[in-house]
Amino acid sequence: MRMNLNKSLKKLALLTLPLTLAATHVSAADEVNIYSYRQQFLIQPMLDAFTADTGIKTNVIFAKKGLIERLQHEGKNSPADIVLTSDIGPLYDVVEKGLTQPVESEVLTQNIPAHYRDPANHWFGLTSRARLIYASKERVAEGEIKTYEELADPKWKGRICTRSGKHTYNLSLIGSMIAHHGEADAEQWLEGLKANLARKPQGNDRAQVKAVKEGVCDIALGNSYYFGKMITNEEQPEQKEWANAVNLIFPNQDDRGAHMSISGAALTKYAPNKESAIKLMEFLSEEQAQSMYAEANFEFPVRPGTKRSALLDQYMGDFKQDSINLQKIAELRAQAARMADKVGFDN
Repeated sequence: MRMNLNKSLKKLALLTLPLTLAATHVSAADEVNIYSYRQQFLIQPMLDAFTADTGIKTNVIFAKKGLIERLQHEGKNSPADIVLTSDIGPLYDVVEKGLTQPVESEVLTQNIPAHYRDPANHWFGLTSRARLIYASKERVAEGEIKTYEELADPKWKGRICTRSGKHTYNLSLIGSMIAHHGEADAEQWLEGLKANLARKPQGNDRAQVKAVKEGVCDIALGNSYYFGKMITNEEQPEQKEWANAVNLIFPNQDDRGAHMSISGAALTKYAPNKESAIKLMEFLSEEQAQSMYAEANFEFPVRPGTKRSALLDQYMGDFKQDSINLQKIAELRAQAARMADKVGFDN
């Protein structure tokens, strides 16, 4: 009973503790209040540039989880104007819970391709990343694997590593397989992938590349930006060794292209500073912020024609991207989660 009480108190603290801080800014028209799942070091440079350009101040609360629940708890009294997320999953969830409103903006429509924004204009992608296959330079020949579908080939039995099948990144990938192949074929594929695992799903994306370097497995699934984080890591130089041990495979280049996901933004339903908030969303879609965003986290700009990080050009170059609208992928995530449970993907 004491444990349940402690959990309840912690949850209540998450929902209420910083409320006074943010609420003091609600009445100011020249401010924007942001709830961000994205880390501070990633977005603060863009917010500072926005303030310098417009004079509009930004106030941010950063958290790894709980912000959607907080919005629900606050209701009409929420000080939040914008929610920033690091994946399509929470972006879709905040819309589905009725916590956002549509944004009609020619700037956003022009800068963000249709498959990276909600058809009803409730969410907008700001950066993109590919779900890659990281392959051992020593044990996987060039061209030996080219598609996500081949991950289920018995030739890879005991040779694949991945993080949890229920993690948001993998749920999106499973959702894309359902979208492209149908439920029955996607389930068969997932069963084949599970049968080929070298170990129980565990760790984050970087841990999978480490496992390839150490010979635990020969190929692994991971998001593209983690390569940039590893290959430039001066504080933990062993991560450079992990990155240098693998080749980057962008799957399905001969058909639909690599599966993509996004970080993104949504305007809250009761945004007290709506006009300023839309200005910030538009600013984040323009070339200056897009370049800064992409450089900071080795992600791809969503705005066409925006210069990418030099490191990405060096190691990744141009590649074909799956252009399916991510709204469709997000709608299939619950089905993907049930499928992962059914095949015991995490067991």
